[in-house]
Amino acid sequence: MEVKKIMAQLEAKHPGEKEYLQAVEEVLVSIEGVYNQHPEFEKAKIIERLVEPDRIFTFRVTWVDDKGEVQTNLGYRVQYNAALGAYKGGLRFHPAVNVSMLKFLGFEQIFKNSLTNLPLGGGKGGADFDPTGKSDAEIMRFCQAFMYELWRNIGADQDSPAGDVGVGGREIGYLYGAYKKLAREHSTGALTGKSYGWGGSLIRPEATGFGAIYYVERMVKQQNDKMEGKKIALSGFGNVAWGAATKATELGAKVVALSGPDGVCELPEGVNREMIDYMLVMRDSRRNKVQDMADKFPGKAIFTPGKKAWSVKCDIACPCAFQNEMSEEDAKQLIANGVKYVAEVSNMGCQPGAIAAFQAAGVPFAPGKAVNAGGVATSGLEICQNAGHINWTAPEVDAKLHKIMNDIYDMCVQYGKQADGSINYVNGANIAGFMRVANAMLAQGII
Repeated sequence: MEVKKIMAQLEAKHPGEKEYLQAVEEVLVSIEGVYNQHPEFEKAKIIERLVEPDRIFTFRVTWVDDKGEVQTNLGYRVQYNAALGAYKGGLRFHPAVNVSMLKFLGFEQIFKNSLTNLPLGGGKGGADFDPTGKSDAEIMRFCQAFMYELWRNIGADQDSPAGDVGVGGREIGYLYGAYKKLAREHSTGALTGKSYGWGGSLIRPEATGFGAIYYVERMVKQQNDKMEGKKIALSGFGNVAWGAATKATELGAKVVALSGPDGVCELPEGVNREMIDYMLVMRDSRRNKVQDMADKFPGKAIFTPGKKAWSVKCDIACPCAFQNEMSEEDAKQLIANGVKYVAEVSNMGCQPGAIAAFQAAGVPFAPGKAVNAGGVATSGLEICQNAGHINWTAPEVDAKLHKIMNDIYDMCVQYGKQADGSINYVNGANIAGFMRVANAMLAQGII
């Protein structure tokens, strides 16, 4: 495999799709050495087949707002690779959603799902719908219209979407209600992230954040260090950041910064239980303003408009909000402030320059496909519960999640350990995820 040659071909075929090309290049650079040790991969053209989705659905979503006006959005589903199992990946509702974004997310999902060791393929979907400021009735009507176009192409043994940015338990409920009516079957495995009581799994909303902190805890232990007393900066205040704040606080760390599109809240004493609970109120308000935390807790939360979480001095930085949210300049600021660990919880949350800066400075950096795999892992566990008609308790699900994250960490160390003893977590995650998918593709023939 020649990375430059493959990338040149992809750039010609997919001009302007920056995020997708960036994600592919990162993986190819990581796996090049291992790939070239397996001539059978090259003979079967594994890479050329892997970098292109199996199929992409694009569809119009027409709905009526509360004023009676007709609105039109674009919906998508990228079914990327099913070598390991039915397609699995979230739905994202955000005005920035487009095909390139979903292709990059779907490509990343292949390796993330592979790392869980569960039978899950990779996919992603969503719409350029903005849920901010919408009423419950408007969100319900949009979800129903979206599912009207998608329902034939999903199902427990075909493609099982979940939530993502802009899609939480409420949206999954509306989507599943529409699916059930259209498909005329109560197939709870068709969607994950459902509410507990009708097919949902306990701790699913907080699972991505919990899993991320379990991974970070292992990174810290790798350096003969401990979580207790560590200062953590998080971007965002949705389910992921809420779960991370909950588990980090439980382990004795202090979350000292939360950020949003409007700025950053510094929390000198760390978040407390009341603040963590209020994060859910902020999320559900759809205002998307972190300043609400400072207004609710004056003196304990200090709001600075226009700033990011990375402006607050911390030991551990965890981008939890959106792709490419951390720039090289942000990374340099964190390094100057003495950051010790960086874990990318959002998919491709750090720009390439930021990753390079951390690695050059010797700061342990872990990529999103490994760190945030706890969410899809728990979705996989939800599918298992649906299939077996069982309900594990919250501690049982948490224990299984913890084990999966420990296993993922061990695989990243196995494939990412360098000659000097350091761990290249990016290479480790990419190689470990790739090998499982590649071997499955090889065994299943040219299809």
